[in-house]
Amino acid sequence: MIAGAGGGLVASIATCPLDVIKTKLQAQRFIQGQPGYLGIIDTIKYIGKTDGFRGYYRGLGPTILGYLPTWAIYFSVYDGVKTYFGEAPLGEETHERLYPAAQPKGYQPVMREHPWSLHILSAMGAGMASTVCTTPLWVIKTRFMTQAPGEVRYRHTLDAARTIYRTEGLSAFYRGLLPSLLGITHVTVQFPLYEHLKIIARDGDEPLTTQSILLCSAASKMVASIVTYPHEVIRTRLQTQRRPIEVDAMSSDGMVKRHGQYGSLWQTVESLVRKEGWSGLYKGLSINLLRTVPNSAVTMLTYELLMRQLSHGARTA
Repeated sequence: MIAGAGGGLVASIATCPLDVIKTKLQAQRFIQGQPGYLGIIDTIKYIGKTDGFRGYYRGLGPTILGYLPTWAIYFSVYDGVKTYFGEAPLGEETHERLYPAAQPKGYQPVMREHPWSLHILSAMGAGMASTVCTTPLWVIKTRFMTQAPGEVRYRHTLDAARTIYRTEGLSAFYRGLLPSLLGITHVTVQFPLYEHLKIIARDGDEPLTTQSILLCSAASKMVASIVTYPHEVIRTRLQTQRRPIEVDAMSSDGMVKRHGQYGSLWQTVESLVRKEGWSGLYKGLSINLLRTVPNSAVTMLTYELLMRQLSHGARTA
């Protein structure tokens, strides 16, 4: 948990500006007769012009509060499931560990015959646990990042939580939970691929180098992001809805101030594709890759290095 939280903390601070830009792009909607979307460069200029340098770090508080428990829960469950079924945690480099088995021989090698299925099971369990526990913080983060100029702003994370609860009820904190759970497919691609790439990159029994960890993490994250990206756009659209809903309005810069009601997950997809085309499901993908790939690389590297240190300390204690 310490290693996972540490990795999430470093990564969230380093990539917050890219997260703000990506979320702004995802939240833009097509409205008939209104100006077109802002592109990446225009969005960057818009944030700097209206909010200054601090605007690039809007939502950092709930982001940190969200990433710390997210990665702590995720890595704990992920390694816990793997260890339960006999495989070493992420930070362990040795291949000589054995686990007891109810067979005449008494013991079996630590690696199962089908490690991919174990990695997928571990990733799904960890993803579900972390998503359900931290969704309210991601709703608050999204609200912070998508506030339009002139809109009543939340003063801080606690104020945002109180305001959302008072005006929209408890259910507002879990808006977008279903697409978030569907997004678990992201980690079922990323982590098994990451484990497989580490096996390919490993040179004998030597620990993986920093460069190898970064490359394995970046490659697995990029593939997973491209394959599963649409769920992020759908989640953002649902999370930015305010209920009671006001009439759609768009400022001159193309930012939506109030969002119309989508309804269910499938109604959201249908409405988005009908009005904006299939490309609407990939809005902000390029900036998302610039954010998530280095984010994941920093997170995984920090985690692996902390796990080595903590494991070494535990063995020598």
